[in-house]
Amino acid sequence: MTYDLYIGDRLFSSWSLRGWLMLEKFGIPYRTHMIGLYSGTMAQDMAALAPARLVPTLRLPDGTVVGESLAMAETLAERHPKAGLWPAAPAARATARWLCAEMVAGFTALRSECPMQLARRYRGFSPAPDTRIDLARIETLWAHARRLSGASSGPLFGAHSLADVFYTPVAARIVGYGLPVSDENRAYCEMLLGDPAVEAWRQEAQKVTYDPFPYELNLPFAPWPSPVASSC
Repeated sequence: MTYDLYIGDRLFSSWSLRGWLMLEKFGIPYRTHMIGLYSGTMAQDMAALAPARLVPTLRLPDGTVVGESLAMAETLAERHPKAGLWPAAPAARATARWLCAEMVAGFTALRSECPMQLARRYRGFSPAPDTRIDLARIETLWAHARRLSGASSGPLFGAHSLADVFYTPVAARIVGYGLPVSDENRAYCEMLLGDPAVEAWRQEAQKVTYDPFPYELNLPFAPWPSPVASSC
């Protein structure tokens, strides 16, 4: 039972990273297909998946096409109930779904001002007030998840779940732009980004060069460092 996953540029496509982690982190077999986000071929590349029009898109083994990340997540969880995509406890599972849904629908200021990029750690970036509001809301949600699960560190619900998958690109934004969060939440972000699967994704992303570099800021930056081993 192998799925076909259609993704965009690894360095910048936060939604593609989420879709890939849903499969990679939970041991679900898949094949990856690239869609040209920056090459001008996206519409052509997606034509066979219509009416899906965005990445990631998933094609099931029977040929069914599933667009949108939450639909993909629920479909995979339904088809692989023993894989542990959602937390096992009902209250934790409901809360994890809530966190993922709010991620999909919200945080527009953060997502607009700080596009995901996995190449640089900018120095001296000052987020706008609305982005700071988004960050405060994210920290509130993470604290709520930890109170519910009792997990003081590591994955939000004790074991890695779709909640951690959906917030991994948020962690990349926080770390990549040096955004203000608590020490505890910065450690959580570093843990997510230090995961071997995420680093494998980032290393693959480095094989593509861009001139000019999308979303470049006129700020000093440091290269993305080698990850510390993660137990995530």
